[in-house]
Amino acid sequence: MSQKETSQDQEAKANVAPADEALRPAMEALAERDRDIAIAYEVCGLPPVRRHEPGFAGLIRIMAAQQVSARAAQAIIGRLDAALQPVTAEGFLALDDETQKQIGLSRPKQRYGRALAEDILSGRIDLQAIASLDDEAAAAALMQAKGIGRWTAEVYLLFALQRPDIWPAGDLAVQVAAQKLKGLSERPVGDVMVALAEDWRPYRTAAARFLWHLYRHPGVPEGGF
Repeated sequence: MSQKETSQDQEAKANVAPADEALRPAMEALAERDRDIAIAYEVCGLPPVRRHEPGFAGLIRIMAAQQVSARAAQAIIGRLDAALQPVTAEGFLALDDETQKQIGLSRPKQRYGRALAEDILSGRIDLQAIASLDDEAAAAALMQAKGIGRWTAEVYLLFALQRPDIWPAGDLAVQVAAQKLKGLSERPVGDVMVALAEDWRPYRTAAARFLWHLYRHPGVPEGGF
């Protein structure tokens, strides 16, 4: 260890997930067809391993991470996991308002989390059945639950169900990274984001994972590639 390396440096290294080798075939296919990805891939390498378990536990963690920083989301999820071992719909419903507040869940997230738990326990939302549906049908079924919009549904399909061709076009970090990757004058949104990823089918999940990775990667030049 370098004498200049701090305890924070050591902690950061310890918390870095290993590269996700399962993405290598898709990333190599993307690099072959897109020069910008090929150049960025040389700099950034594979994204780290990132998974959510299917079911209520995965969904509530994704909901908890909405509209907060990555660091805040990690802290909230850590406190949720400490309060519930394991994280289940029944256990979540048993948490009172004050405990959920201490975990870091806002009032809306408390309401949405309880509604989701009740939907799952009553059978109104059948996550096992949803897992057998195609991407659009599964996203639509998930969005029947209060508090689950397209972003949450897509992240669940991408990280919990491991679908290979999910494109979260509305994600801000993915948009910013796509702007940098392609050297665009404006952040792409809406139909521009959809069109940008057309050539990346059927590997749009890997493309999204890579763009999240690029967004956070310290070796990416400010002016893009």
